[in-house]
Amino acid sequence: MKHRRGVLAALLAAVLMTLGVPTTAAGQDDPPARAAAQVLTWTAGDDITRYTSAPATAVAGPATIVFENSAATGNTTGMPHTLTFVTSDPEYNDDVRLNILANPGDDLGGRHTAEVTLSPGRYLYHCTIPGHGEMKGVLVVTEGGGEDSTPPETSAQVTGAQNADGAYVGSASVAVSATDDGGSGVDRIQYAVDDAAEWLPYTAPVVVDQVGGHTVRYRAFDRAGNVSAEKSVRFTVVAPPSDDATPPETSATVSGERNADGAYVDMATVTVSASDTGSGVDRIEYAVGSGAWQPYTTPVMVHQPGTHTVRYRAADRAGNVSAERSVQFTVVAAPPQDTTPPVTGVTVEGTRNSDGAYVNSARVTVTATDGDGSGVDRIEYALDGGPYLAYTAPVVVDRAGAHIMAYRATDEAGNTSPARTVSFTVVSGQVPAPACPEYDERRTVIVGTVDSGVPNRLTDSRCRINELIEDEKEWTSHALFLKHVKGVLDALLKEGVVDRREYDAVREAARRSGIGKPGQTEGYRTILDGSAESFARWQQVGGGSFALNPDGSITSGTTEPGLGMLWFPQRKYGDFSLRLQWRDDAPGAGNANSGVLVRFPWVHDHPEEPRPEWAAIKYGHEVQVFDRPDGDPYKTGSVYGFDRVGLAGAGVTQKGTWNDYEIRVVGQHYSVYRNGVLINEFDNAGGQEFSPPRADDPGTDGRRFAAGYIGLQVHGTTDVVSYRDVRIREL
Repeated sequence: MKHRRGVLAALLAAVLMTLGVPTTAAGQDDPPARAAAQVLTWTAGDDITRYTSAPATAVAGPATIVFENSAATGNTTGMPHTLTFVTSDPEYNDDVRLNILANPGDDLGGRHTAEVTLSPGRYLYHCTIPGHGEMKGVLVVTEGGGEDSTPPETSAQVTGAQNADGAYVGSASVAVSATDDGGSGVDRIQYAVDDAAEWLPYTAPVVVDQVGGHTVRYRAFDRAGNVSAEKSVRFTVVAPPSDDATPPETSATVSGERNADGAYVDMATVTVSASDTGSGVDRIEYAVGSGAWQPYTTPVMVHQPGTHTVRYRAADRAGNVSAERSVQFTVVAAPPQDTTPPVTGVTVEGTRNSDGAYVNSARVTVTATDGDGSGVDRIEYALDGGPYLAYTAPVVVDRAGAHIMAYRATDEAGNTSPARTVSFTVVSGQVPAPACPEYDERRTVIVGTVDSGVPNRLTDSRCRINELIEDEKEWTSHALFLKHVKGVLDALLKEGVVDRREYDAVREAARRSGIGKPGQTEGYRTILDGSAESFARWQQVGGGSFALNPDGSITSGTTEPGLGMLWFPQRKYGDFSLRLQWRDDAPGAGNANSGVLVRFPWVHDHPEEPRPEWAAIKYGHEVQVFDRPDGDPYKTGSVYGFDRVGLAGAGVTQKGTWNDYEIRVVGQHYSVYRNGVLINEFDNAGGQEFSPPRADDPGTDGRRFAAGYIGLQVHGTTDVVSYRDVRIREL
């Protein structure tokens, strides 16, 4: 599945023919059309956040556009880029339709040209390939007579009903206008009222109805970037005649963190409110201590330690002023903050052989001290890349093999020590490995999808409670499963592993699980069933998000931008069959871009990759969901970066249609089925790398995990995909 130059050339030709853009290769004869008087050149390389070079200005009239994305301009990976002029944004010119796709391996060697005619104004351009959203810029075009260096001319007019003194009664309306004789035209007008530091966009006359003297400042920009000198108009607004003689009602509240003496720690916030049933509140004022009165616009925050008085009053539009009122309070400095995490230590004990391995089992003891800080709150440990668990007693590890235990501690102030690790090996002695029906090291006893809340303890048989429940076995009836669970719990109660409350909690979870009832067939466990409880068991990392829909499906990229992943951290899976349904819900003419991530390690605190979403991509495998006819060559069913499937092999369905997807993994052999049809098979041979190669790719020698976690990728706000009914069966 190597890159083929002919395929990309055909794709490029199709795109440019559709848009009506002529192209020529560097060094070829000019096309019959009249040669342009100016040449504007864009270049691209390996960077996916910006063009290597791009022009900033041009002169109106004919122009030759050159876009080069080649080895000569710094592209060493073969990554394609586009140069696209936007025609759908009303703030920019829309008379040039340009969309050039270039890469070093195409038939033009990555260098393309197009003849266009530019108009005065601004053109917005960007790269349309997903993930390249930051590659964009603005081209400013001026009249052919020369560069526009003349700023716009501005003026303003104040209108409204005025009294005999020239003041505006009730309100004043300020209309601002601008003209530009420099050639590029007016781009935008801005204004600011009184002492406001922020300039606001001017779109309609500004209405000022607050009683008092006011100043409205204004300025304008042309499309060449010239800005006019700041101007202003001054006027006074007075209240309309009224028989209102009642002042406003006022009140104030003080909020903030308080100590045992009632003092506010570090800061007190005073919120003042006023109401007036007559002419309406015109203004609120406040003063701290004996200080001057100030306009009240937002809550007043007092930080200085000591006892304080905040006075306040309000006036209505008829000129009535309320009586002065006040609140008193005390602010104290916060005690010194504990910012030092605990100090941790570990010891490993047991019988060791001549190679230093522990025979039968190793006993790991973790300690933590917090010196003069707030004190140790909790200690946690994670075994062999699993989730962090609460450490309450020494951990006995009796499964043969090499092990790594990570450990950390958190103090009462919330400081967490850096994760440290200890490595050791356990070998079999006279005691055989425990013959547990299942492998399940989740924190609590979970029957089917129902969490009992009971700790998943080791039993006298050296198996955990979850492993004895056998909830993934194919039971012929619900009654038979409940009978089995009762037998397991009777023995555990007798051994003292569970108490009576925990016994009842696990039995209730088994009853609610429905295991063995009709519909619980084929041994599949549903890990995302559309309920809020099921959705809460998954975790979002990285950018983006998934939203739970009323119909039980989940949809990506609708609220938060960015690349991320929703993953199921409850347990790892080895050989399995994963089934789910997905639907392409991308808006407009776009297509969903997502993937199912499998067999990746615990994504938090990864020693090589701090970004959780990338730890899954680089150390697991992504089975692609992508039906778009152009763009990324890895289509639906591909194992991303390793094994490509084209559109013909993917079996595309109409957008908005639910697709059945099965990913079957046995050993290092991957099989992908779409709507019951096998569309890809992949053997994860050692030593494979991403294609094209990536500098941060660890290769599959580091990827060949026998077990790992499951995740669903969110790619961005335009690559929208929905999932539902996620089920898994261990093989």
